[in-house]
Amino acid sequence: MALARHFEARTEQTLNALCRLCAYAGGLVLVSAALITVASVTGRAFLFVGLGPVRGDFELVEMSCAIAIFAFMPWCQLNRGHVTVDVLSNRLPPRAQAVLGALGDLAIAVVSGLILWRLYLGFAEKFPYGSDSFRSAFAMGSKPYYPETTYELEMPVWIPYGLSTLGAVLFFVVSVFTVWRAVNWVIVGEEGEL
Repeated sequence: MALARHFEARTEQTLNALCRLCAYAGGLVLVSAALITVASVTGRAFLFVGLGPVRGDFELVEMSCAIAIFAFMPWCQLNRGHVTVDVLSNRLPPRAQAVLGALGDLAIAVVSGLILWRLYLGFAEKFPYGSDSFRSAFAMGSKPYYPETTYELEMPVWIPYGLSTLGAVLFFVVSVFTVWRAVNWVIVGEEGEL
């Protein structure tokens, strides 16, 4: 008697593929940040032969870490990989455990919506393109007078904001889906296999 169980299974397959792809992309971004760090440290160690640090290494690593975090969040939520404290809940009946899981998923859905909202506003504030009608249609406010860039590389700040916002959108969609899945688990009476 679950809510659209067949559609839930198909949606989960689609989200699983999207989240996996997003996590792989985040992994590549994180590996590139690690390689930049290694190259920069190695360059600093060999200053005497004419090498040097990677220009703007701290900016690149900072942006890469932010993008990677938002790329990993959907996969983590889909697989219920967030930290939980199960000291007391493991002794409860299966339906009570499912209810607590649903409440946790609901809380994460609310928080992911808040994160998406604030991150989108930050992106909109830094995005220097689009007509006034386009920007008002997407609640982006007015264009910035001077597009913000990083200090050393002068890279536009809206690019990492935009990539992080894409990850936050998927995180929110997955969070809403996990609430639906958790409600079905409550109806069935126990949490299903992930």
